[in-house]
Amino acid sequence: MFYVKHLGIVVLLLAVTNVFSQSRLDSVQRLNEIVVIAKRYKEIIPAQTLKGAELEQLNSFSVADAIRFFSGVQIKDYGGVGGIKTVNIRSMGTNHMGVFYNGIQLGNAQNGQIDLGKFSLENVEEISLYNGQKSEIFQSAKEFGSAGSIYLTTKRPRFEKGKDTNVKASMRTGSFGLFNPSVLYEYKISEKINTTFNVEWINANGKYKFRYRRVTPSGELAYDTTATRQNGDIDAVRMEGSLNGYLESGMWKVHVYHYASERGIPGAIVNNVWRRGERLWDNNSFVQGVYQQDLTPNFSSKVNVKYAADVTHYINNDDKLIHVDNIYKQKEAYFSWANKYALRRNWDVSMAYDFQWNGLSEFVDVSRVTHWLSAATAFTVADQLKIQASILETLVNEEDRQRDDVPNKQVFTPAVFMSYQPFKKHEIVFRTFYKKSFRMPTFNDLYYTDMGNAFLRPEYAEQYNIGVLYDTNPQKQWFESFHFGVDAYYNYVKDKIVAYPKGQQFRWTMLNLGEVDIRGVDLTTMATFLLPKDLKLTGKLQYTYQEAIDITNHADTYYRHQIPYIPWHSGSAIAMLAWRNWSMNYSFIYVGERYNQQENIRYNYTQPWYTSDVSFSKQMKLNSLLLKFSAEINNLLSQDYDVILNYPMPKRNYRFLVSIEI
Repeated sequence: MFYVKHLGIVVLLLAVTNVFSQSRLDSVQRLNEIVVIAKRYKEIIPAQTLKGAELEQLNSFSVADAIRFFSGVQIKDYGGVGGIKTVNIRSMGTNHMGVFYNGIQLGNAQNGQIDLGKFSLENVEEISLYNGQKSEIFQSAKEFGSAGSIYLTTKRPRFEKGKDTNVKASMRTGSFGLFNPSVLYEYKISEKINTTFNVEWINANGKYKFRYRRVTPSGELAYDTTATRQNGDIDAVRMEGSLNGYLESGMWKVHVYHYASERGIPGAIVNNVWRRGERLWDNNSFVQGVYQQDLTPNFSSKVNVKYAADVTHYINNDDKLIHVDNIYKQKEAYFSWANKYALRRNWDVSMAYDFQWNGLSEFVDVSRVTHWLSAATAFTVADQLKIQASILETLVNEEDRQRDDVPNKQVFTPAVFMSYQPFKKHEIVFRTFYKKSFRMPTFNDLYYTDMGNAFLRPEYAEQYNIGVLYDTNPQKQWFESFHFGVDAYYNYVKDKIVAYPKGQQFRWTMLNLGEVDIRGVDLTTMATFLLPKDLKLTGKLQYTYQEAIDITNHADTYYRHQIPYIPWHSGSAIAMLAWRNWSMNYSFIYVGERYNQQENIRYNYTQPWYTSDVSFSKQMKLNSLLLKFSAEINNLLSQDYDVILNYPMPKRNYRFLVSIEI
């Protein structure tokens, strides 16, 4: 079996951990070290961020699980440990969301879908979500191109004085036959160079009980049964390492990543038929590097490079469908050069150029070369008004050896961001932005024989946002901090490309919806209270209202109907209670009513769902070891729900974690 090939690696690393556990050096407690105290006004549009203790305490197994707690985000989750998980922001679509790993975008020219379920939280220190773009002009040209961005930052080594090695080993187990060991090793080569290595193995059978109940439009009961979800197994190994260097006025980093998995793809349950014929093998590897230097007090330069190679093997042995056995090979080469110059103390300008080549072979032989060129400026007036403006030129050249009529594209997309703090002594900030973005159809959208549509048009989007932010840190005896933010937004999407599953997760039907009108409100609030007897309580609330309607054609039966799977109301709540070395976390997620097809009729209605999760954890120090134990109960009330119709999610389930830090 697949996991046998990697068993030796995991056993060896666990043995190495045991050797280091004999060290008499003191351990590092990272949770306290990653807290950064700074005014949020440094960013024009602050990010939604999860990091440190808050990120560790959430009942989250993967990056996708954690992102559910951000406002304005929709997750498509097909269930189980190995189920595919994708994300989009403010109903813009997954392909408008840029996902950046240590500052360089993760790519998938084949289908544009970044499966966030592949990325574990074991080596992630911080997750940040930006609407529009990051409030920073010193960045790659490509970063100006996304309608929204997720930044994943891996853990950065921190060494106590006199210590040059950190080791953390953890073991997670629980429902679905989960077996999940992980080892993180950090070594300080010199005062300015260090290295990290992390390996994780995930193995689970993915089986869970669910209730399948369907009622006809007339109200009659069609099906009501309890069954076990099949073909949701996963066997995956993730390995990554980095070499980090610090210069007198700069830094450099080289990062290597490899992910290999075999998993079943649990099919849709339709008409009481359980499909279980699909298998998927992934081999994803990349190496990337960054070099950043302040060449003069006013001039800074940054270079990013990356090479990635992905191989996907897909088999469908379902006897009710056409047999498929395909291998897809994808390669990517990327280069970026960004420069920033300070004209004055409060006025910066920047320029960046990015180049990327993508190639896809096997079922088609196509390649795409994309150039991005950006120019941006940022200035501050009286430390109260901040303005950023940028223009991005995107040039796409595509080559298909089987076609001669492949169109090339040249598009300009501007953006303007502003924030104003009317009272210097009060943390009230008003903010607004306008941004235009553009995205090409993916290779699958255009060429894949079973789902591709060679006549798909590129997709254009415009975003408008206005909001207010209030922050205070009174540091009173009982009240530590309070945060409140509200944003109203309007998005207009032309020629929106929509993918519908065809009963199989790996295959989709592609079409241009035409025009989509999106209006919404995001609200977030957070407060921290210092209670008697060393108790600390943190509460966080997120709420989103969205109306995303199709306005293409008055004659359509679904004209001005909500687009599929976008709820009008959604939100989350988190309560974290800490007492000395103990902590308890409760999280609640709610997704309101929505429709699973273009027509908002009773037959296509999908009911709301909500889940409650709770976890308990304790840390203790034993000589030079830092031990942590945690227990999680997910879907505490054992709710029956589907995120995507006919893909039932697990009922109540459990996870347990033991970790050792040296």
